[in-house]
Amino acid sequence: MKTVCKLNKCVGCHACEELCPKNAIRIEDHAEYMNAVIDEASCIDCKICDRVCQVNYPLEKKSQVAWFQGWSKNDEVRKKSSSGGLAAELSRTVVNEGGVVCSCKFENGEFGFKFAKNIGELKGFAGSKYVKSNPAGVYKEIRKYLNSDRMVLFIGLPCQCAAVKKATAQSKKGQLYTVDLICHGTPSPKTLNTFMKQYGCDLKQIQSIRFRDKGKFSLEQNETHIVTPGTMDCYSIAFLNGLIYTENCYECAYADSKRITDLTIGDSWGTELPSDGKGISLVLCNTEQGKELVKKANVYLTDVDIEKAIASNPQLKAPTGLPKNRKAFFSGYAKGKNFNFLVMQCCTKKWFRQFVKRQLIRAKIVGGG
Repeated sequence: MKTVCKLNKCVGCHACEELCPKNAIRIEDHAEYMNAVIDEASCIDCKICDRVCQVNYPLEKKSQVAWFQGWSKNDEVRKKSSSGGLAAELSRTVVNEGGVVCSCKFENGEFGFKFAKNIGELKGFAGSKYVKSNPAGVYKEIRKYLNSDRMVLFIGLPCQCAAVKKATAQSKKGQLYTVDLICHGTPSPKTLNTFMKQYGCDLKQIQSIRFRDKGKFSLEQNETHIVTPGTMDCYSIAFLNGLIYTENCYECAYADSKRITDLTIGDSWGTELPSDGKGISLVLCNTEQGKELVKKANVYLTDVDIEKAIASNPQLKAPTGLPKNRKAFFSGYAKGKNFNFLVMQCCTKKWFRQFVKRQLIRAKIVGGG
């Protein structure tokens, strides 16, 4: 089997697949890892896939020009956001200036990328999505917008932003802004769907999904909690413990304080500011262009303790470590073992804590949420 990059290290950005002139590449998702597989019979050895691959040719990382923390001045925007609403306000700024925003949206059972040209179309972009989204189909479209001299804001994972930058490197007109999210790592959507099916849910039948409410991590589908409100489900436990990411994530090139985008945003964990429960965003301005965009947005900004921000966001120092029991999890997963049972085996203490909490809430000994 011939692959675009090193076996099992594909980030799943789909850029090579989309830009191949002979449709000779397919992304194979094995849940544990991904591969960009080349159909050698169709391949004309043009090397486009090789050149656009960020694993083969990484982008240069740069230090920040400024750090801030803050939140949207619009209470409704801030309330609907996972943290402080920075991404939403950046998006509103760009569409108000006639630009286009491209970001992840859950629709028809898939975590794909959509384009928004007005405030109404931004609906659905808000909220953290703890699963590997699929940007297939956006690269040529972003090229078209840039070549027609449009402003484009792309918000995604660091590896997806890298793919957009590489795919649009020859576009000489419109202005491209890239905003990456501080990322722990991402599981395959296959893994998420396996978890959901235990509860009789199929992603294709779900209208809405939410992974967290501010600092509370718990999956909801169609505005209904998967497990007892106030407790954490096994998917969230596995995610937060780094158990179920695809293999490339444990060697992530972007888990560093130096970045490849215009802006990096995330939660301002460890902030010294008093919490009002509405969330506070951390924003790293990696370029002057990014800093200018932040300054235009309808956000309140203040200084941040950089050392504390990095200490509270480990992915700004190094990738998530490979858990010693990850292989055991995926070995059982491949055999069709129950997802929750595997999490119980691999994250026993965390699972047991949530199990006990669930019983106490059901018995009304403690309150839920």
